[in-house]
Amino acid sequence: MKIATFNINGIKARIEALPHWLEAARPDVVALQEIKSVDEGFPREMFEDLGWRVETHGQKGFNGVAILSRLPLEDVTRGLPGDESDEQARWIEATVIGEKRAVRLCGLYLPNGNPVSFDADGQPEAVGKYGYKLSWMARMHARAADLLQGEELVVMAGDYNIIPQAEDAAKPEAWRQDALFLPESRAAFRRILNLGFSEAFRLRETGPGHYSFWDYQAGAWERNNGIRIDHLLLSPQAADLLQDVRIDREVRGQEKPSDHVPVWIELDA
Repeated sequence: MKIATFNINGIKARIEALPHWLEAARPDVVALQEIKSVDEGFPREMFEDLGWRVETHGQKGFNGVAILSRLPLEDVTRGLPGDESDEQARWIEATVIGEKRAVRLCGLYLPNGNPVSFDADGQPEAVGKYGYKLSWMARMHARAADLLQGEELVVMAGDYNIIPQAEDAAKPEAWRQDALFLPESRAAFRRILNLGFSEAFRLRETGPGHYSFWDYQAGAWERNNGIRIDHLLLSPQAADLLQDVRIDREVRGQEKPSDHVPVWIELDA
């Protein structure tokens, strides 16, 4: 089972590029982020005509997540538990029925968290957008712990807006006071990993120079000034079945690209 995550930065902007990549890469299931569309505005019929099952959790103009699958989907749920007042569309789950095994897939778009306010001692304050990021990650931690209790194959795939280590940025010094790289953000990410999840890419690839995002500004793509913020976290049962993992870097150089590129895994499922 080939599972991909792809922040498309607007379904309308990627209406031609996304089908092109799907045809070339041929994933079985894809977690999409930043569809930037309400559910009824997503071009469902176009993808269904191409053989995809479509599940969305949309929001007008911002955020929004979706799952496209060539395999059957069951038990689809929307929204991250823990805060009924949260109206931001950032989380979707479904069970993907593979040829050998079922996989519980969580597609997520973790809050960016910027701008960050700092106190008089230079410490980040857990308020505003940064406070929302940290509280959202605490809710994700709780959901991740619950998922592990079932001892299922679990994949949490998406744009985490977290740079895990300095080697995951071409210029880490430029991110020192950014919500994506603050120690508190990375510590929250590690707490999720420490529950028993593995970060798929780092199970197979080591060292610097691997990125999944290049800003549109200041020639970041041409200078390879990137960061790695799109991740797939695997439960122990899923990690045992990992066969391959890749970043489709070349997609960033194609026509009308997103600022993110797809990252995908293959499981024996």
